Amino acid sequence: MKPLTNIDKFLKRFDNFKGGEVRSIEIISPSVILITLAGQDEARSFDWITLQLECNGISDAQILDNSKLTYLDMNEGISILNTDSLLAFAVGECYNESSIKSSSCFIECSSIKYKEGLF
Repeated sequence: MKPLTNIDKFLKRFDNFKGGEVRSIEIISPSVILITLAGQDEARSFDWITLQLECNGISDAQILDNSKLTYLDMNEGISILNTDSLLAFAVGECYNESSIKSSSCFIECSSIKYKEGLF
């Protein structure tokens, strides 16, 4: 896993996972959640790729059961918000802490790592 340092570049590369899929959300421990996503990769001529995001130091979360992920609307993709007081992953277009908290699926954490895989 690599630390996610340039969030804007990362989200641009995958077009915020618009039209992608959240394949699974796995609780590893009370402080670690693993999210598996699929999306199109601009760096690979828009081929589909699977990525894992590891959220560490969880402070708050609202996640969906894996059986409900196929019903998740990914037209707006995902958001990763990084401010002085907050690092958060959320489904949908979110610009602040209030919109993060109103997302159907969000995770507030202290760090995010990622790993690229095959489709």
